[in-house]
Amino acid sequence: MSKRTAALGSLVVAALGSLLVTVASGCGSIGTLGAPEAPLWLHHPGSALSIQMRKEITAESRKVGEVYERGQPAIDVAHRRVFVGSSDWGLYAVRADTGDVIWRFETMGPVQCEPLYDPVSDSVFFGSNDGALYKVRATDGKLEFRFMTNAEVSRRPVLRDGVVYATNANDTLVALDATTGKMRWYQHRTPAFGMEVAGYAGPALGEDKVFTAFSDGTVMAYDIKDGSEEWVAVDLAAEAEQATGETPKYLDVDTTPLVDKTANGEVVFVAGYAAGLFALDAEDGSRVWSNDKAVGVTEMILWRQPAHLPRDGKGPRVPEKKLIIAASGLSGLWAIDPADGRTVWRRNLPEGGMSAPVQVAGAIMVATSRYGLFLFSPEDGAVIDGIDMGGALSTTPAAYGRRAFLLTNGGSLLGLHITAPSSAVAKYQAPPP
Repeated sequence: MSKRTAALGSLVVAALGSLLVTVASGCGSIGTLGAPEAPLWLHHPGSALSIQMRKEITAESRKVGEVYERGQPAIDVAHRRVFVGSSDWGLYAVRADTGDVIWRFETMGPVQCEPLYDPVSDSVFFGSNDGALYKVRATDGKLEFRFMTNAEVSRRPVLRDGVVYATNANDTLVALDATTGKMRWYQHRTPAFGMEVAGYAGPALGEDKVFTAFSDGTVMAYDIKDGSEEWVAVDLAAEAEQATGETPKYLDVDTTPLVDKTANGEVVFVAGYAAGLFALDAEDGSRVWSNDKAVGVTEMILWRQPAHLPRDGKGPRVPEKKLIIAASGLSGLWAIDPADGRTVWRRNLPEGGMSAPVQVAGAIMVATSRYGLFLFSPEDGAVIDGIDMGGALSTTPAAYGRRAFLLTNGGSLLGLHITAPSSAVAKYQAPPP
């Protein structure tokens, strides 16, 4: 074992030890194996994560000052490609197995946006800090269109029925023809005055509406076809002020809304930085429930565990399970019951920032800025494994099957393998690229 490997191992053990103490103190004697419903993951505190590929891809000539990579890769499973933006002003297409660069597309600013790969047109949509939304051909990176939004575009666009929707840092939502880039409609709100948390919300699609949120603390719904307002603005900043009796320092709603179908219709989940997490009726924006303890949330996902047979194959099927997994630099990692807003568990993380949570093979993956990458059990927040990358991380991983990819702040694309029970992997996704 090299000195460097031993040193990295020590860092991981120290960080894991800190997290395991938090888990133990937060849940008493309850562990993964003691949960009423055994998760699809088997709890083992190590050997789940391994680095299989490391490739320097960013251009040295573009590195100026302290470099941060805040985007998230996109995976094209069928062609075994990974698309990832970089602070060196480029979008890269690389081979998933080797990390070799297939092509690089140059923009006029850092690319800190998660790309959207469209398999139908075999093209990639992405934004840049130069203020533009791009569409390029996935095979060779040839430009198909460039639409100037006039402010940083760092949230992943969404696509449906030939229309692409994107937001920018100036509180603007645009709908474009996905073939030509011609604007269909747009909506803009005047940005709030005062201090804001870095980041902003992206768009989310419901059955017939597109949802987003703004820096003044409001959440809105628009008609997906013509952009007309479907709600009276839902003001989460006002909710925070009413709850605390004082105007919040930060008004922002930076989380991209989550949309879910329930027996009672569509529900929209969204978090205000100071107000906590809310479930809103997608039809009119009325409140379904709220959790005012989950403050500082900037990223969240809807984790799903599909219905499955018990491990021994005997007895009735375990029903589907859902959790909102929310990441907060103030209050840690949260698991919230989407049915009623109840806190299922909460875990403190080592100080410093964290990425958006990612679902992978039934577990939750989170990158931390100082201590590397961690896997958590969604059942109770127990640590499954951790691995130190040997440098700072600001990016969010992308995962498929048992593979994950992320770009370090030093410009290295990492390919990781996640070891999980084969039955769990089979239940979640097809084999990885």
